[in-house]
Amino acid sequence: MGLTKQYLRYAASAVFGVIGSQKANIAYVTLRGGEKGRYVAVAACEQVFIWDVRKGEKVLILQGQKHEVTFLCPSPDGVHMAVGYEDGAVRIFSLLNGESNVSFNGHKSGVSVMRYDGLGARLVTGSKDTDVIVWDIINECGLYRLRGHKDVVTQALFLRDKNLLVTSSKDSFVKWWDLDTQHCFKTMVGHRSEVWGMALLNQENRLLTGSADSELRAWDISYLQEEKAEGEPKVKKGKSLLDDDDDDGEEEGVDESLEERILSCKKAGSILREARDRVVSLTTDAKARVIACHGNDSVLELFTVLSEGEVQRKMTKKLKKAKKKAVKAQEDAGEAAAEPVVERTLKDEIIRLANVKASAKIRWVDCLSCVGGELKVALLLQNNTIETYSLKTSDKAPAANKTARLTLGGHRTDARTLAFSSDNLAVLSASGDTVKVWNRSTLQVIRTMACEYALCSLFVPGDRQIILGTKSGKLQIFELASGTLLETVDAHNGALWSLSLAPDQRGIVTGGADKTVKFWEFELIKDQESGQKRLTVKHTRTLQLEEDVLCVKFSPDHRLLAVSLLDCTVKVFYTDTLKFFLSLYGHKLPVLCLDISYDNTLIATGSADRNVKIWGLDFGDCHRSMFAHDDSVMFLQFVPKTHLFFTAGKDKKIKQWDADKFEHIQTLEGHHREVWCLTISPNGDHIVSSSHDKSLRLWERTREPIILEEEREMEREAEFEESMAKGDAPVVPGETEGEAAPAGKKTVETVKAAERIMEALELFREESRKMEEHKYACKNAGKELPPPKPNPILVAFGNVSPSRYVLDVLKKVKSSELEVSLLVLPFPYVPELLTLFNSYIQQGLEVELVCRCLFFLLKIHFGQISSNHMLLSVIDELRTNTLSKVCEIRDVMGFNSAALQFLQREIESKEDVMFFAEATGQLKEKKKRRRKRERAILTIA
Repeated sequence: MGLTKQYLRYAASAVFGVIGSQKANIAYVTLRGGEKGRYVAVAACEQVFIWDVRKGEKVLILQGQKHEVTFLCPSPDGVHMAVGYEDGAVRIFSLLNGESNVSFNGHKSGVSVMRYDGLGARLVTGSKDTDVIVWDIINECGLYRLRGHKDVVTQALFLRDKNLLVTSSKDSFVKWWDLDTQHCFKTMVGHRSEVWGMALLNQENRLLTGSADSELRAWDISYLQEEKAEGEPKVKKGKSLLDDDDDDGEEEGVDESLEERILSCKKAGSILREARDRVVSLTTDAKARVIACHGNDSVLELFTVLSEGEVQRKMTKKLKKAKKKAVKAQEDAGEAAAEPVVERTLKDEIIRLANVKASAKIRWVDCLSCVGGELKVALLLQNNTIETYSLKTSDKAPAANKTARLTLGGHRTDARTLAFSSDNLAVLSASGDTVKVWNRSTLQVIRTMACEYALCSLFVPGDRQIILGTKSGKLQIFELASGTLLETVDAHNGALWSLSLAPDQRGIVTGGADKTVKFWEFELIKDQESGQKRLTVKHTRTLQLEEDVLCVKFSPDHRLLAVSLLDCTVKVFYTDTLKFFLSLYGHKLPVLCLDISYDNTLIATGSADRNVKIWGLDFGDCHRSMFAHDDSVMFLQFVPKTHLFFTAGKDKKIKQWDADKFEHIQTLEGHHREVWCLTISPNGDHIVSSSHDKSLRLWERTREPIILEEEREMEREAEFEESMAKGDAPVVPGETEGEAAPAGKKTVETVKAAERIMEALELFREESRKMEEHKYACKNAGKELPPPKPNPILVAFGNVSPSRYVLDVLKKVKSSELEVSLLVLPFPYVPELLTLFNSYIQQGLEVELVCRCLFFLLKIHFGQISSNHMLLSVIDELRTNTLSKVCEIRDVMGFNSAALQFLQREIESKEDVMFFAEATGQLKEKKKRRRKRERAILTIA
């Protein structure tokens, strides 16, 4: 067998340059031992970064897989965080160690909203697939799926004291769900356009909704069951619950199919926002005392909800003023005036607090109320920045003070050019306004310098200066040691698209939109201001062409210069005489990138026609044309000292190719938007890429070899798994399509879990058959024969019995995937499983898990089980055993709970203190004393 060429795998190493992704919201989190309002969580592509806003540092990274994060929701206890992804998955992370042990799969597309209930025991998720799913966090399983909305779900809120849920959607409806019956009992249709945000106020007696106009609509909620309990007359069926007259003529409707209506909604009025566009996000603090909302601009509007006492005081003042006016009018007219009546309006209850002007357009907001009436506001801006503000709500006209601004860790706009230093240690990235130099090993910013819109860049030999080519046609030279701009040279009259370092390292060549290629030499001149020598570039030659120049490249031997033009051709010239040598034509659209191999034999070109062509540099013949990407090829570069090259495309992918064998080696997937450019380190061990998702990614060459056949096989498997995941939801026999449905969905994991259960049952059957044959053989022989050898799998698991092995396999299935795995399980395996369940319950093994599986199988296979006479005795035994065992477990738990309560009472009576109360009391006393001391110091000052 001949030698095969060995390729080494490049693997993702780190994501940097992104401060916060626009797709997901921003949320305040409290880390263990950390102060309130110091840490914010934001999405960073597929990861979640938790930033310390005071230090401007990342303190924790919640690692994702490959899909983008679309929503974040911290749990009420502050210990966990739910993260929703673009593929519809939800993962629960621990904020103590950053690990995720719980994941839910139910949605077919991106999660658009998530919310915990008051206790943190349930989580509701809404999605772009229009479904709302309620998950049980404690049991790690889905409860039910609620169908009814016709567009993206934008908000979902649990009611605190009632088992109700309210959801809003882009279909312009707000729906109320009774979670006891999983039924939508009311649909509010008072909006003419999409409902983008929603909040519950005044102990959940008022609902505030934000739509696509400048109004925030307020709705009064009255719970009719409470009214009936207080002896109020029953509302007649068929009468509309919404009897208010809308001055704007909006229709309001309800679903009146229920005999017992649960609540009524009546429009209370509107609050007018200053912004004229739609509500982008609407949120409140934890106690729903402050409302924060914003549109597509940079102004955040804050409103405060007054307490009942404050409203009453306001109304009393209003009445006094009205009385004074009436008395004055009476004196002027000389007539007896009627007693003035003051109406209570929405403006008396919700007042404007302040406007916060951010430095750029706001994408998401979160607010947090702290002690002393302080309100902290965190803003995620559209230019990859986080800003935090603080204001005192108790002041009459509170002013917002900016407390932090995170900008250092990323660019405001996309980085359009990258370059590696000659020692492989520094990486340059330049965007529309700044150029940054990063340390490759720590990924920390070393220098940030203001620049013009940069399109191309390189490190000057020696790595002490950098040169940028800009959109306005200038060359900018920066010194890294001082971080200053040394010189700006007017190089071209149009955009300077490309620059290349001469192989002798004495100069550069630039190509621009003014149809010229210019040659420059490095020079050291004396700076008149400082008296020190500094670097400059001197123009030596110009090559005039017929079309705009898109890309220029020297051959490594300095003999040839390749120039790509707007007419889709690549022209090759002799460097010394600038005489024409070759024309490479064949691309259908302009060539956006090209590179020449280290041995001057090959030139590879990438074009907007999505093809990469490999040419011989001796005769200009096309060796091979390859369809490389699903969109324009944006960048191409050879790995140093090899004939392997990388391409980056607008299809979000980076691909590696072999220019000798014309083979695709591997695809680097990770970016979520178009990849603009990449750079390969001089030793070929690292790649840095930049994308429209604002992220820079570092890839490292590993020691792991790539076998191409295996790579293609893995790609086919991944495609198959993806197509399977996109398949239809599993069908439950006897169930019709309705409002409520099972929460889970069929995934690759659930299919594999079902296969493992089937394999375990097959093994159990085989072992049972072997034992039966052994018994029969012993009976015939009339003596005890040596037992058959057990299955190697059972030996590996510690010589467990076959039935115990089946139970172990069931235990290892994730709780959130258990129901769907059993749903996929074919019925012929069910009778055997039911018999095993009976033996487990008799032995008292994993009773809760077994009961959960048993009840689900009975529910979905009821017809077949009840009509199977062989299973009647098994079901009868299960009925008696299950009842007795469950009662036994309940009694044990009740006894233990009572014993613990008794011990608590004993300790309290002996110690003469409340259990756990003394320590907290002492802490409160300490805090009070410290506050008194602080006040005293302030007074003296």
